[in-house]
Order: sequence, then structure tokens, then C-alpha cells
Amino acid sequence: MSHRCLSHLEAVARAATVRNLAYALDVDLTTGDELFRTVTTVRFTADPGAETFLEARPERLLGATLNGVELPAEAFAEGRLRLADLAADNTVVVSAEYAYTRSSEGMHRFVDPADKQVYVYAQPSITDAPRFMACFDQPDLKAPVALSVTADPSWLVRANAEGVQNPPGRWEFPATKPVATYLITLVAGPYVEVTDSHDGIPLGLYARASYAEVLERDAPEILSLTKAFLDRYHELFGVRYPFGKYDQAFVPEFSWGAMEFPGCVVFRDELLFRAAVTDTERLERAAIIAHEMAHMWFGDLVTMRWWDDLWLNESFATYMGYRLVAEVTPWPQAWTRFGVGRKAWGYAADQRPSTHPIAPTEVADTDAAFANFDGISYAKGCSALRQLVAFIGDEAFLNGLRAHFDKHAWGNATLADLLGALSLASGRDLDAWAQAWLRTAQVNTLRPVIEWAPDGSYASVTVEQTAAEQYPTLRPHRIGLGWFDEHGAWQRTEIEVTGALTPVPQLSGVRGRGLLLNDGDLTFAKVRLDERTRAELPALLAAQPDPLSRSLWWNSAWDAVRDAEWPATELVELAAAALPAEPDVTIVESVFGLARYAATRFVPVDGQAAARAALAGAAKTLLATAEPGSGHQLAAARTLISTAAEDDRAVLRGWLTGADVPAGLAVDAELRWAILGRLAVLGDVAEEEIDAELQRDTSDKGEQEAVRVRASRPDPAAKERAFDLVVTEQGQSNRIAVAAGAGLWQPEHAELTAPFVARFFAELPRSEGRSGDMLAHLSKAAYPSYAVSEDTLAAARVALAGDMHPLLRRALADETDDLARALRAQQAA
Repeated sequence: MSHRCLSHLEAVARAATVRNLAYALDVDLTTGDELFRTVTTVRFTADPGAETFLEARPERLLGATLNGVELPAEAFAEGRLRLADLAADNTVVVSAEYAYTRSSEGMHRFVDPADKQVYVYAQPSITDAPRFMACFDQPDLKAPVALSVTADPSWLVRANAEGVQNPPGRWEFPATKPVATYLITLVAGPYVEVTDSHDGIPLGLYARASYAEVLERDAPEILSLTKAFLDRYHELFGVRYPFGKYDQAFVPEFSWGAMEFPGCVVFRDELLFRAAVTDTERLERAAIIAHEMAHMWFGDLVTMRWWDDLWLNESFATYMGYRLVAEVTPWPQAWTRFGVGRKAWGYAADQRPSTHPIAPTEVADTDAAFANFDGISYAKGCSALRQLVAFIGDEAFLNGLRAHFDKHAWGNATLADLLGALSLASGRDLDAWAQAWLRTAQVNTLRPVIEWAPDGSYASVTVEQTAAEQYPTLRPHRIGLGWFDEHGAWQRTEIEVTGALTPVPQLSGVRGRGLLLNDGDLTFAKVRLDERTRAELPALLAAQPDPLSRSLWWNSAWDAVRDAEWPATELVELAAAALPAEPDVTIVESVFGLARYAATRFVPVDGQAAARAALAGAAKTLLATAEPGSGHQLAAARTLISTAAEDDRAVLRGWLTGADVPAGLAVDAELRWAILGRLAVLGDVAEEEIDAELQRDTSDKGEQEAVRVRASRPDPAAKERAFDLVVTEQGQSNRIAVAAGAGLWQPEHAELTAPFVARFFAELPRSEGRSGDMLAHLSKAAYPSYAVSEDTLAAARVALAGDMHPLLRRALADETDDLARALRAQQAA
């Protein structure tokens, strides 16, 4: 049903009206395959005679009473139930039937194709709790929630609190501590479980039955990480985990990476690894586990008042996640991965037209809030926190957090509240820092300006700071400077960068090479290289012992290519030369990914085949030298598959049949689908072969991969079918539509897919029956990013001039800005 998004002004007014709030939610999951039923009882106090509204988006409202009086039909419209003439003490009871979704919004229902078992979970997101209950859906109206669930007696049901089943099929969960509506969940179905405990905290891991073997294999690592993270957070925060049990459920078709529901964290079940993975993927899973656990304090215990303080949740959780992985896991290179992976996402987001401050002064409504779940709120905000810690010191930072938790536990807080605690702990006024870093948008660029002495030493070194013309803020930066001395040893010092020019007198007279600004990656800024460093970069990468410093050189090269200052072929050639000898697999995987992107978008069309061939050659070299069964071997195999040309088809075919497979390489289901996808692009896969592979892999992942492979074939009917799945068809899984979009556009199929470019821009914005978030998600997944041309850009701009959902507009504008960058890069080559 149609509904109005909630504005900040409405939320402020409602928070002033509603007090002493509590929910009782009774959910019946036994009423059929399409609909479920809930009864929500809402109790609150208010000033007599006041007026407010609840939000609910059912398929059918069965009844609604206020203080025992039936509300008239006209009280319910646009997803809102008007409550007039309130008493001092109020009870609202709303009975309704709601629709299950396949989009991971509201109450998601999934039938596992592997065994036909049914699984259900609640995902309130930031606006979707009204898809399964009546509520005041805003973060500052926290309330205890008492949950009851009727389900199939054979099912297991988990929720925020610890529940009991009596009689079979009837689950009762006691009232939680006060939580925001976006943190309410339940997970129901024939889930398998692994249980444990640590330091008095019950631990549970859950997955669908067809993943039982995978869960059993991965559980020891996940539980070990969970225990280590709990211990470290207790040590750092001085506040014990406050929500009783700690369940972690891995659920199907989850649209996000994970969600921090207190007591019952939910993850996409791709994080249970069905196939061989690299240490990079294990590191990232650990970072997500630590990220969600950090939310138990940042977001769940202390909750932002409104979505303008989203960074209080996501920036802190991202920072703590990577910090803990670096401190207490087998992957101390976590900040290297962040720097060359997640941080690139933040840099890209901060340079698009949709850029915004980390902590904007106003988020007008929930649509605007949704759009800000991006690389700025996560990666840039995390980087700003690293800069803050460098500025005030770790001890003051942690002392300020402890005071913040102590003061605002079970309530809400704002940016001003946190800055006050940190300022008091550090003895420093942080208002100027916050204004520069949190209240202003876009990214600065730092360049070394070097004058060379006749003997080859630095006569003078100055750090030049610039800003985008539309966002002229120059920020204070505490950065490291690194260089190789005349004996080949890596040296490092730290300086404060302020204003446009910062002299570095301590380097005058030093004989150095390979000068690197922001060594240690303490700040968020684009870094440029001097021309001598650029020329020597292959040798410098080989000589550099620190993986984080190597990742920063790669980031600098990537930024220069994105800004059309370097030709993309230079990055591709550098990757092809350096990556076979790179010892850190996180850099290998990350940079191969950046180079593949450059080869198919930034390199002019007539040079793309050669660029892909260069990367395939590097992958073959690495494959020949990598240790059998290592992450380097798997990363090389994936890169070779994704860049394979006609001459490589025999190799890929051999791997599918078990011929000439490198020792230690597992050609598992994931690798087989990747091979079939590349062979499909090359025109070497028939429908019968896809069907046969789907018989081997009967999972939902197999179904999604079959859709992607079919869409990847150079066949007009296959492209038409993929386009329909993305744009036209409603009701199928979110993953199926995304898979179709992933296969639809291929750089090798530009001529075949050219007619779909204009259709994409004309038809996707008018897709009905999908939420704004889903439209945005699909527009990113299915954007014709390989069609780099003025004509594509013109079609995109025409579409953006029309009416569309604001979330779709944001996504299309961002992708179109990336397309314009690609066009500039190709034209500058």
C-alpha cells in the first residue's frame, strides 16, 4: 500500500507527545503462504486531548481500537492510523494481515529450493517495521517489546529476548529493554543451531537446514571471534554486553551485509562460506561480526535521536570493527584491507553530486536517511574517527566513550552529547574539529611539492592541500610522511597539515625516494605522488616492507586514474607487473578488482581487450607460482576466469572436467559458476549445460547463478529475459533480479545490448510495486555502466530530469556521475 515517509518535523512533534511507551506484539505465522497476522498492543501516556499517529502498512486492517473504542475507517490512510483526543493513559490495539516479501523488507519468507523448507525473518530496516506491526517508527521513541509468536511446532523461533515454547508452536518472549523499532526482529523456521557460552553470555549460531554442514565447519572460527570481540569490547568500553544472550543468525536473501538486532544479530548467509575463500573474505567476515557487535553499544544501548546522527552508529561500528580485527584476530592487516577496499568506496561516494557531511545538520525525512547509508557514513566516518583518535589520543577517546555510555544508556544521544564527553575527557574543544570534519562535505587532496638539490636530496618539501571548488573547506590533518632513506630503510615522521601550504623543514637535506603522504593512513584525503615516485613505483612497491604503505600507493594511483590524471592503462600495467609478487592477498584481491574495473570502463574500448589480457597474464603468472591451496592461488584463478579471452576457453573447459587443474585449487560450485559465466560471455555455453549445472547445485545460490549465466549469453532472447526480470517482473526474489542485472551488461556485448540502454532509463524509474530502496538497489546492479558514451550520458540525464522516487534518483545520479568519470578517463587517454 502507498504510504508517506516520516519527516523530521513530524518525528519531533510525535516524540513530544508520546511518553512511557511499551509494545506487545503477537505474530501468527500459520495463516498461509502469502499473508501473516499480527496484533499490536501499544501503551503510552500523553497530555489529554493531544493527537498523534501510528504507522502500519498491512494488506488488510482487521480492526483498531483506541482505549476500547473502535477507530473509524477514515482514521487509516497512507500507512498512518490517526489517534485523536488522547487520554492521559492510552492503549491502542491493532489487528491486521500483512504480506510476506521476497525483498528482505518487513517479514521476508523464503522457500529453500534445496529441500523446500520455509524460513521467515523480520527486517524492519529503518522504515519497514510497519510492514509487520503498528508502531511509532522513529529511533527516539524506544520502548520495551514483549513478543509472542505462533509458528509451525517443528520450527525454531528466535528474537531479541530469550524465548520459551509452551505449548509446541507457541513462543513467548519477555519484554526487552527499551529498543527502537528498527531493532525489532524474529527469526523462524527449521533452523539448525550451534550453541556455546562465554563469560556468562549464552551464544547461538543459526542457519537453514541445508547449510548444516557449512555451519558446523565455520562455527569454531565464528565463535572464537565472537568471544575475543566480547572480551575486547568489555575491556575498551567498561560496560558489559547489555542484552543477555548473543545469537547470530545467518538468513537467506538478506539485502544488507548484516543487521545489529540486539540479542539476535542477523547476517546474510553468504557469510557462511559454501566454497573455498581467501583470507580477505575471512577478514571481512570478522570485521562484519565485530561491526555488528559494536552496535550493541553504538546504536542499541545508546541510540541516535534522529537519522542525522547515523554516523554515531555506522562510523563508530566500522572503526571498531576493523580496529578489533587488527588487534585480536589472525588478520593484523585489517587496516590495509580497509585502506585499499572500503576506503575507496568512501572516496568515491564523497566526490559524487550526492555527497553530504558525515553528520549533516538536517536529514529532512526517512527517504533522505535511507540514502545516507553509503560510503560517507561508513568509510569516511570511520576515517574521521581515526583522525580524531590521532588528534586527542586513544586514552581520552575511550574515556569519553565510557562516559557517554554511562550517561545515555537505554536512551538517545546526539553529536553534541558525544562531542561533549570527548571534549571533557581530552581537555580539548572539539567544535572546530567537528565543523571541519563532520559538518562539511567532499574530500581534500594532498600533494608533495618538492624542490630537489643538485646532490639528489630534498632541498625543500611542502604539503599542498586543495579542495573541490564547490566545497572549499581545508581541514586539519595529522598525517605520517614516509620515505626510503639512502640506505634503503623506510623512515616515517608525523606532521600537522593546516591550510593550503605546510612546509616540512625536517626533510630539507634528506636524501630520500618514494615520498608518501599519509603514511599510516591516519586521515581521509586523496594523496598524489611526485613525478619521481610515480616513475619508480614498480620498484618502490617491490621494496616496500609495509603492506599498508603499499596499499596507499595503490590508492593514490587509483584516485589519479579516476580523476583522469593518469591513463587507466598505467594502472593496469602496474597491476600486471606488481601483483604476481605481492605477498599480501588482501592487496592482490583488492587491486585486481580495481584494475579489472579500470580495464572495462576507464580504458578506451579499443584497448580493453589488451588490458584484460594483461591482467589475465598476471593471473597466470601468479597461478603458476602460488602455494597450492592458498588465497593467492584462488585470487589468481578468479582473476583469470573473469578476464579470460577466446584463447583461454580450453583451460576453463578443462577445469570444469577436472583436467589440468592446478594442484590445490578446488573447482567447487562457486568456481564452476564463475567459469560458466565467463564462457557464457564468450558465447560458449548452451541452455542444457546451465540446466545440468543447476542439477549439481540445487541451492538458491545455484538458481541465482543460473539466472546470471543465462543473462550473460550473447543472445537477444537471453538479454530480453534478463531485462524483464530487472525492470518488469514483480514478486521474485531480490537476488534473482540483481543476478539478472549482473549478467545483462557485458563489455563484449555492447552492440547487442545497445537497444536496452535507452529502455533502461525510460522504464526502470516507472517500475511499480517496488520500494524506493529496492529500486535504488536494482538501478545500481543493472546500470549500463559498460556503455560509456555521450549518448548513454544524455539518456541518463533525460531520465534524471523526470519524476521518480528520491532514492532511485540518488542511485541513478551517483551511477551517472561514475559514467561521466569513465567517459572523461577514456577521452583523456
